[in-house]
Amino acid sequence: MKTIILASASPRRKELLKKLGLKFKVEPSDYEEERHYELEPHELARKLSLAKARDVATKYENAIIIAADTFGILDDKVLGKPHNEAEAKKILEMISGRCHSVITGFTIIDTENNKTLSRSVETKVFIKKLTPAEISAYVKSKEPLDKAGAYAIQGIGSVIVERIEGDYYNVIGLPLAALAESLKEFGVNILR
Repeated sequence: MKTIILASASPRRKELLKKLGLKFKVEPSDYEEERHYELEPHELARKLSLAKARDVATKYENAIIIAADTFGILDDKVLGKPHNEAEAKKILEMISGRCHSVITGFTIIDTENNKTLSRSVETKVFIKKLTPAEISAYVKSKEPLDKAGAYAIQGIGSVIVERIEGDYYNVIGLPLAALAESLKEFGVNILR
């Protein structure tokens, strides 16, 4: 089997890919993200994942590259990753008591024949109505920092999520069912 490369520095994506039982190497992409906000969100997610995958693909002659990009969308606006507590508080206030979407674009490239597939998956996330004290306490935990949408559904942030519609793993950063199905087209079968 070809070497599988995860083109991501995300520890969450690494843990998720391990769940599929695949042997893989991690090679983070050096691609400098440019958020093309004029693009439709699914198209943007696919474009960013494709750019990351292509960046890493140049380093390998016979490998399967997997790259992804995840972000939240509320009122047709991208919810970025907060870099400080003030930004985290602002995002949490925006999503409190509302439904937003989490979109992950992923790309798979076979570097031997340049076969490329890009897909995107959307999950709706319903956040409970948060009090100012709850927002402050969650921000003080530092968990929201550098997380798309300012929360981690797999961590303390699980208590602010009322429910989801769609793939739970997509919210963490890698839609495992869609990825596994797509990998079949590259000769990689999880359930063999």
